[in-house]
Amino acid sequence: MHELYTLKKPLAVQLRHKNHLLPFEDETGLVRFSRKFDSSLLLFGFNSKKHPNSLIFARTFDYELLDMVELHVEKFVSSTEFKNPGTVFGVKPSIILQGTHFESDETMKRVGNLMVDWFRGSTTNSVRLQGLELVVCLTAISDKKMLLRTYRSELKKEVGSQYPKVELVEMGPNIDFSLGRNKLASDSLFKTSLKKPVFQMPSGKKKVHPDDFGNRVAQIHTGRQQTDAIQTRKVKALKSGPPR
Repeated sequence: MHELYTLKKPLAVQLRHKNHLLPFEDETGLVRFSRKFDSSLLLFGFNSKKHPNSLIFARTFDYELLDMVELHVEKFVSSTEFKNPGTVFGVKPSIILQGTHFESDETMKRVGNLMVDWFRGSTTNSVRLQGLELVVCLTAISDKKMLLRTYRSELKKEVGSQYPKVELVEMGPNIDFSLGRNKLASDSLFKTSLKKPVFQMPSGKKKVHPDDFGNRVAQIHTGRQQTDAIQTRKVKALKSGPPR
């Protein structure tokens, strides 16, 4: 969990105290933390006899549980076992989903969507090429097994080309997951969560866009004002004369 928290820094909060929760039996505990920390993405780890070495990835919509997936950790390789340096905190990752099960299986399709939400970071309008350092690769090798691999991209000079050569260096952590229990939202609720507010939707008109408060902001052009024709000295109030 600390390794995943490091990938999310500084957009994450790690709780130090242990919380005895059973999310699949009672989800109110996770919803309470979502309201307390104003967070829509949650990660809960636990270990029991029936469900050993398990991580629960969850997300909420309107402070109510939307999706929750249990992933069992079958193999874990820490980033400390790799000699390659990591990336700086706060970089926006490039996320790769590979495997036909992310498209053919409905459960894995929702799991992939959840993983993209969990790793994508903050929304930006543009990213410079040198800033694409972190690569998160998720591979679905079956409908019950998924591999997580993280890489660091390095830009090197390519002889005879103006474009750099990109090489991926494994930096960890590497985790092999097996899919356990899940609690996914219905199709209607999931479709509702994808709707954008009216003020965020593009207007379709040039130079017209909404602001953060939902007001329509437009840019207009006026003709050149005839300032030479404005009478300023003949105004009686502005005439200079002897004081009375």
